[in-house]
This record gives sequence, structure tokens and C-alpha cells, in this order.
Amino acid sequence: MSNSRSAIVVGAAPLATHDIVAVARTHAAVTIAPEAHDRMAATRAIIDQRAASDQPHYGVSTGFGALATTFIAPERRRQLQASLIRSHAAGTGPEVGRDVIRAMHVLRLQTLTTGHTGVRPLVAETYAAMLNACITPIVREYGSLGCSGDLAPLAHLALASMGEGTVRRADGTECDAITALAEVDIAPLQLQEKEGLALINGTDGMLGMLTLALHDLDTLITTADIAAAMSIESQMGTDAVLAADLMALRPHHGQARSATIMRETLAGSRIVASHRGPDDGRVQDAYSLRCTPQVHGAARDTMAHAHTIATRELASVIDNPVITNDGRLESNGNFHGAPVAAVLDFLAISVADVASISERRTDRALDPARNRGLPPFLAHEAGVDSGLMIAQYSAAGIVSELKRLAVPASVDSIPSSAMQEDHVSMGWAAARKLLRAVDGLARVIAIELMTATRALALREPLRPAAASGTIAALITRTCGGPGPDRFLSPEIETITRLVSDGAIVRAAQEARHE
Repeated sequence: MSNSRSAIVVGAAPLATHDIVAVARTHAAVTIAPEAHDRMAATRAIIDQRAASDQPHYGVSTGFGALATTFIAPERRRQLQASLIRSHAAGTGPEVGRDVIRAMHVLRLQTLTTGHTGVRPLVAETYAAMLNACITPIVREYGSLGCSGDLAPLAHLALASMGEGTVRRADGTECDAITALAEVDIAPLQLQEKEGLALINGTDGMLGMLTLALHDLDTLITTADIAAAMSIESQMGTDAVLAADLMALRPHHGQARSATIMRETLAGSRIVASHRGPDDGRVQDAYSLRCTPQVHGAARDTMAHAHTIATRELASVIDNPVITNDGRLESNGNFHGAPVAAVLDFLAISVADVASISERRTDRALDPARNRGLPPFLAHEAGVDSGLMIAQYSAAGIVSELKRLAVPASVDSIPSSAMQEDHVSMGWAAARKLLRAVDGLARVIAIELMTATRALALREPLRPAAASGTIAALITRTCGGPGPDRFLSPEIETITRLVSDGAIVRAAQEARHE
């Protein structure tokens, strides 16, 4: 159900990414700005005028796509809109996550409230009421080509607003849409001219997933910085390469930020201090330790670019045709998902790279030829015990999959609609694989943290830094310390939750401020 916080106002200004996340994941309530009602009423009058005209207007008095030249008589137009939704709700495959559907839902509501789509205020009010009642239409994984909008996913959403199809109630139970709407006194929509088209022509699915991924990556990349610092520490590496003046020689913002977090995590480490100075015979650390700020920083800079694209898209009106500020009804190509698809693919590349270097640090920690005096696989009794050998296998398997997921979807256009829609973005597919990649990254980082924590314990009596020591203590309290082999899968899942919900980052921040 919606929480007790103030409702998020839709239609006053473009929503921020944190607004989307709040609606999607914490079920924040929404309300429509009064001025948005006025805009929608004014532009609906324009649509009504076009509907009364003898001239054909796309989406108002014509068919759709390749049938755009087919004139539809006035008495058949409501059927036209309903038929559009029913036929386009053709998704298949597993259910999409509830947070993705809610993100898509509020993004479509935002576009409706701009007044540029020509829907009645009632349509937006119904969408808002469904969100606030936590009625979540069931949307299937496959169906969108990412052009003409995320048609099939958005059609499933629109179908539920008509009282058709299936939904999940606030408690997660599945039922018919008409039943769920009746339970909360929401009348099903009877769509009028242009409204069916306005409900499905948008990049809201791929944009919603981009927003959620960026939110998660903000935490994950910082956690990756912390895990890397703990690996450097536990493998007797040097923090000298993280110096601010060295970072300034290559002034990428992301690189500098990652190096700062790593320095703060290692501040005061007795382990690092124990081998600092002329007695340390190593000239330099391996790339996976020495080049972490550069790799993580590249991901941070990619995220910054993606944030820019997401912010622009959040301020966009995605519909076709669209009502312009001077009242024209114009066809356009703004529904093409190319801008969003490209950054989704770009992020997937960075996610794979960050996971790849994390797995290499984990592997070094388990190899007695490279881990500076630790037992093979950090095992309690090597030979009898396998230690963390197979945890590294899990990380390696995930990294290999992330490399496959980094193959761009946005270059894989395929024509549709009798060659009318002959170039598409595949942005929905790019978004789906990015979310899977983000989940994989969290697991790879968790395995590195598990490994670094055990390695730090094996360095005793040398003491780690305050931040890394606090994190190691958190993980040890939750999962246990070194010892004979035990069931590792639950521990990996537990640490993954600590990574994903930000507990690792919070622990590091608290330790630095003590």
C-alpha cells in the first residue's frame, strides 16, 4: 500500500529519478497537479475538434501503423481504441518485476499530464488511482521492440485500466482486473478517440528500467570501490597508487571519486602500513589492484552520461501524434528509443568490466603464488578443505554471462508492421539485460567481500583500517569467520543482500565518521 510520506506530485514539473524509484519500490502515493488537469482539458478539446472533422487524423479517425490511411467512421472509434489495446497486449514469457511495472506506470502518467497527448483528465486520474491502490497489471517479459514505444508492455497496463486482463493486488495475489478495480471503487475506462494510442506510445518501460538500474548502480559502484580497497589491503597491496595528485594527472571525475573512496576505506590501515617503505621489494601491484580507480571511474563516468540522458527523457513528451504548444496535431518520431537504448547498452559494458576486475581480485586472493602468504583458497586445512575455491567459480560464471549481456541490443534492429516500422531500437531488450547484469554485479562484489573478509582475518594480528574492519566485522557477524568448510550459498546470498540494500556503504560511512 502507499506509504505515509507526502504524495509525489505529477504534472507540475518533470519527475526526478528518486521520485520514480519511490513510486516503484516503496509504493509512494501520487497526486496530479491542478494545472495538469487544466492542460489536459484544453488539449482534449482540440482532439474533439479533430474527431468532428471530415479530414483524417492519425490515431483519431484512422487506423494505426501500416493501416494509418484507413479512415474509421465515428461510431467505430471507441471500438478502434479498445481493439488497439487488446491486440497490442501480446506480451509473452515470465512476469516483469513489480517495480519495473510501477516505474513504467508512473512515467506514462507523467506524459499524460503534460497535456500533449490529448487524453481526458479522467484517464490520468484512473492511472493515478491504480498506482495508489497498488494494482499492478501483469506485464510479460517479451513483446517490445523499443519503437513506437514499449507497445506491448504499455498495452498490458492500459488493458487493466479498461478492466480487462490480469493484475496483482497490493498483497501480491493475482486476479482479474475488473475485480481488482471494483474492490477499490475504480471505474474501468472506456477509451475515446486518440486515448488508446496515447497510452502505449512511450519509452516508459525502458526508461523505468534505466532509472532503477542507475539507482542500484549508485550503490554498487561505491561498494565495488570499498571491496577493491579491502582486496588491496588483504593482499598486502599499496595505497600509493591512489594518491590524489596521481589522479589529477588524468582528470576524469569518476576515477578521482573512486580513488577517494578507496583511500578513505584504507585510512589508518596497519596492514598497509606494515609493508610500506623501501623494504617492500615489489615494484608495483597487478593491474586488478593498481588500476581499479580507472576501471571503476570509467563506469562512474558512463553512469553520469546515462543520468544526463535519463533526465532529458524524464522531461520529454513521448507520444505520436502529439499536440504541440500552438495546437497542431503532428506525427513525429520521438517514440524511438535510440537515446535510451544506447546508454542502456553502454552501462551493460561498464557493469561487465567492473565485475570482471572484481573477479580477478578474488582469484588473486585465493592463489598462494600471488596472495602474499595466505593459504590456498583461504582454506582452513588445504586439501581436506576447499575454502572459497568454488565461490570464485560462481563469480567467474557470472562474469562470463555479463560479458554476453554486454553485447549491444541497440544495433539489432528488425523490421515490423509491414515495413512501416522498419528500424527499431530494441531498448526494452537492452534494459532487461542491464537489470540482469546489475543483479550479477551485486553477487560478484559480494563474493569479493566474502574473500577479502576472510583474508583480513587471516592477517591477524595485523589490524585493518577502521572502515574495512567494520565491514569485515559486519560480514563475520552475519556469516562467520575462517574455519572448516561449510555451506557457502546462504552466506553469498546474505552478503549480496548487504551489498544491494546499501548496508556495506553505510557501514563504511559510519566507520569513517566515528
